[in-house]
Amino acid sequence: MYKYLLAMVLVLSLNLFGQDNNTPTRYESLAKLQKVIGAVEQIYVDPLKLNQIVNKAIKGLMGELDAHSSFMDKKYYKEFKIQMKGEFGGLGIVVGMKDGALTVISPIDDTPAKKAGIKSGDIILKIDDKSTLKMTLNDAVSLMRGKKGTPIVLTVVRKGEQKPLKIKIIRGIIKVKSVTSKTMGDILYIRISSFDNKVAKELKAILKKHKKSKGIILDLRNNPGGSLDQAIKTVDMFVDKGIIVSQKGRDKAENKVYKAKKQTTMTKVPMVVLVNGGSASASEIVSGALQDLKRAVLIGEKTFGKGSVQVVLPLNDQNTESIKITIARYYLPSGRTIQAKGVTPDIIAYPGKVPTKENDSFSIKEKDLKKHLKVELAKVDKKKKHKKANKISKKNIITPEDLNNDNQLKVASDILKALILTHK
Repeated sequence: MYKYLLAMVLVLSLNLFGQDNNTPTRYESLAKLQKVIGAVEQIYVDPLKLNQIVNKAIKGLMGELDAHSSFMDKKYYKEFKIQMKGEFGGLGIVVGMKDGALTVISPIDDTPAKKAGIKSGDIILKIDDKSTLKMTLNDAVSLMRGKKGTPIVLTVVRKGEQKPLKIKIIRGIIKVKSVTSKTMGDILYIRISSFDNKVAKELKAILKKHKKSKGIILDLRNNPGGSLDQAIKTVDMFVDKGIIVSQKGRDKAENKVYKAKKQTTMTKVPMVVLVNGGSASASEIVSGALQDLKRAVLIGEKTFGKGSVQVVLPLNDQNTESIKITIARYYLPSGRTIQAKGVTPDIIAYPGKVPTKENDSFSIKEKDLKKHLKVELAKVDKKKKHKKANKISKKNIITPEDLNNDNQLKVASDILKALILTHK
């Protein structure tokens, strides 16, 4: 394998013109690599096979390029292909390397990680008893994935907490429902948790069903991304012209421009989009494009900042090993890049509950107290009777309680109502 790789690189290295006098030629650089590999093979304290040495060299190279390029050995590549089918055993979190630390991009809705309390921005310090400080992204993902029902303990560093937190999680089968919707009067709330291959189809069905909606809240919080094609189709349903996103790389053949089409536009009602630090990749393309095209108001917190394109290249005929390598970067309609910068909302809103005075009994005047208590008593008497019906109905609607428990959603609702009033 090593000889094959070296021969292939040498073929690509025949053109040695234009070299700086102080810069080693390609042949000299390759000779240096060959010397190092030979030394490891001959004198390293533990005997290693040549294939093992080459794999370690490739892994180190890919890890040094950027946070998203990687080498996938036989084991990890098999897991990667299983994951792409949309169902796998694990925790339900999307992680990445940020500033050299293993960071949670976002927990996926209705998964063990989400239920256990893992949050976007958490830095994973240990996986069970293993430190992640010198661990590759592939190795970390491999450790966290596993059979349903098996336990794992993550030690995380969280902003605002004085000491690391230990969070126990029981692995489960991860099945992602990417698109859900609820209503709030004339307002349609759409939640997209990730951009899998069904998003456009499901979103189109929801928009057809709710044609009479006067405004839309598109919730992309903690959406780690996914398919570029689905992100483009999503934007295309809301805008009828303009560039959605462009892709630029070193190879001009990778340069592409994706534009909106009038015939695919489904609605022009006012929109707001919710984002946060867990919104990454495809969700940043959608939110950033809608912002640049003046189609929606962005509310929430700055997004993660992953705007690069990776391709998977097999390394052998058996298709058992591969590299995932960055070949281009995404650019929004205005020309700005997402990579390492993210998308800044038009209106900053922080998570948490909305302060209310509903339970302040001291605000009730004495003459109204008796009437108030009768109302409260009626609520208690009817609570059991209507509990089941209320539980069912809340699945499809946004309640005042939902708004009071989600400050960002409350801000989005208020802003959207103002946009609807001024919409012509």
